[in-house]
Formats: sequence, C-alpha cells, structure tokens
Amino acid sequence: MSGMNQNQQHEVVITGFGGQGIILTGNILGKAATIGDGRHATMTQSYGPEARGGACSTQVIVSDQEIAFPYAENPRLLVCMSQEGYENNRGALVEGGIIVWDTDLVDTGELDPSWSAYHIPATRMAEELGNKMMANIVMLGFVSAVSDVVGVESLKEAMLGSVPPHTKEKNELAFERGRDYGLAILKSRAKQELSGEPSPS
Repeated sequence: MSGMNQNQQHEVVITGFGGQGIILTGNILGKAATIGDGRHATMTQSYGPEARGGACSTQVIVSDQEIAFPYAENPRLLVCMSQEGYENNRGALVEGGIIVWDTDLVDTGELDPSWSAYHIPATRMAEELGNKMMANIVMLGFVSAVSDVVGVESLKEAMLGSVPPHTKEKNELAFERGRDYGLAILKSRAKQELSGEPSPS
C-alpha cells in the first residue's frame, strides 16, 4: 500500500463510461471521507457527449485541511474502467502513484515503473455475482485493499448508505469480493518479495 499516508491531500481520479456508476463511486468515496473519517472532501464530475456509453470521470480530493481547489491536478490514485479513460488520464498520475484498472476493459501497455499497479476483472466478477452493474462496487472493495485513501469501514458504510435498500446484501457481497481479491494480491506480492522472486503484474 505504497504512495499514500493519512497526513496529506489525496487526489483521486475515477474514469470509465456512462452507465458504470462512476459518479456514484466518487460520491461514495467522498461520503466515506467526510461522514466516516471526518475529513474534508470535494468531488467534481464530467461526462462525454452521451451520458450512457460516453466517457465519464469523477475527481475526488480528500484532505485533513480545507480544500481550496476542487480539481485533481496531481492524482495519486487513478482508477480506470475504460480504455479511453485510461488513455486520457494516465499522464496526470504522479510518480509513485497507484493505478488500478479493470483487467478486461483496459490494456495499459507499458507502465511507469514507479507506480504501484493493480488490476481486477471487476466487471466479470460482478457478472458472476448476477449483476454487472455492481462492477463499481467490486472495484471500490478492491481499492479499499490496495490504497488507504479512506477507512475501510467508512467506505463500506458509505456504500451501503448509497445503494437501494433491496440491493444492500448483494452490494456488500460485491464489495467484500473485490476487497478479498485485493488482499490476496497484496499477500501474494509480499511472499514474492520475501522469496526474492519478481512480483507478478
């Protein structure tokens, strides 16, 4: 979980396309920071020409101090759920930042070696759970494992308070599935480092 600590401002960019719940994901992250962690947060959003299927992104800033400028100029965490979103935003990710992407939707090519890079088949896992619209929740659970931008319980509570009541149980399962996947990757990488073997991508 490199690249972040609790004493600085965190700039997060989440990208994808309309219909994936990208804006909801940003809202949940902001709620977790403010309501759960008692910190300051701002969120901005942008859409492409078509709401559903067009490019979509949200920027979330989390800080212990008041936030003067709400736009993420130097994101430390980039979450990509579309190829276009990745290509449009990869250049902004700071050295030593964290990049997360959906395995089946994004081909990253060569990455900056200073980045901590993680990928998860979030959409596929959501489909296996019965609803691919929960891919963003799977991704949130995964992000909770590989970054510390907000507290895990704060994020989970904010998520449960943001989804329709009748879907809470399934969304909680999706969150935990993503988190478990992330924790398994961290455990595997730690073992690789101890053994001196190259870390898997």
